[in-house]
Amino acid sequence: MTEFADLWTAHRPVVRDVAYRVLGSVAEAEDVTQETYIRLLARGDEPDAAPLDDPRAWLVTVASRLSIDRLRAHEHSRRGYVGPWLPEPIVTDDRILPEDRVTLDDSVRMALLVVLEQLTPAERTAFLLHDVFDLGFDRIADVLGVSPASARQSASRARKRIAAHGEARFAVDPVAARRLTERFAVAASDGDLDGLVEVLATDAAGHFDSGGVFPDAPTEVVVGAERVGRRFLAAVGGLGVDFEVAEVNGEPGIVVRRRGRVLAVLALEFADGRISAIHGVGNPKKLGHVR
Repeated sequence: MTEFADLWTAHRPVVRDVAYRVLGSVAEAEDVTQETYIRLLARGDEPDAAPLDDPRAWLVTVASRLSIDRLRAHEHSRRGYVGPWLPEPIVTDDRILPEDRVTLDDSVRMALLVVLEQLTPAERTAFLLHDVFDLGFDRIADVLGVSPASARQSASRARKRIAAHGEARFAVDPVAARRLTERFAVAASDGDLDGLVEVLATDAAGHFDSGGVFPDAPTEVVVGAERVGRRFLAAVGGLGVDFEVAEVNGEPGIVVRRRGRVLAVLALEFADGRISAIHGVGNPKKLGHVR
């Protein structure tokens, strides 16, 4: 049993990382992590169980199966979701122990996660497991219940769809992005529409995920710098909120608070020296992990 405890200590972070990227949910990633641990302990109780030749691959495979089962089970409920469905944001918090954090890298940028939401569960999982977590297609095929050739095709389709959105969207100058975010926060605090328009791209897109909690929130994507700015100020005006610049999914973003309580988190995309998209999450069920 000590052997399995050591394995878990070494590989628990990658289990959680896989689950979050597949599901886009911090809470569900934690559930999958715990369930994977239970599966590992159960294997340890099997007297005739063969030794794990590749513990990391075994744990990633189990976590992936559990995650894709949940993803497929949620497909119907997500189709009936009010407004855009966005992944749960990760706000960097130094009070969270390193071993309890999702690893932040290019694969958790909100821009990429939003694109992944448009893929089928098989495409999303095949791409993540192969291109991010370095699993072979034999293992991925086992997760998906398909042939290795089919798994390879799913990953290929995913890459093409991601590339169609432009890889440049995922490359950001962190210093310039931070300055743009700070300017956005100041303009939002001042109710300055002109200031918001200055930092937004002409064709900027605004997505807001409230899950129907905020009846005045747009249920469709808002496009255009002035339209996005006006809708944003209309939504937060008079609420007495504070805009705190923070690291959201590894990039500059904003936490919106009212009297200390998190009201929303804004993940931003940047292109050509402007903010090209705002992904706002205000559904309280998706913000319970944000302090």
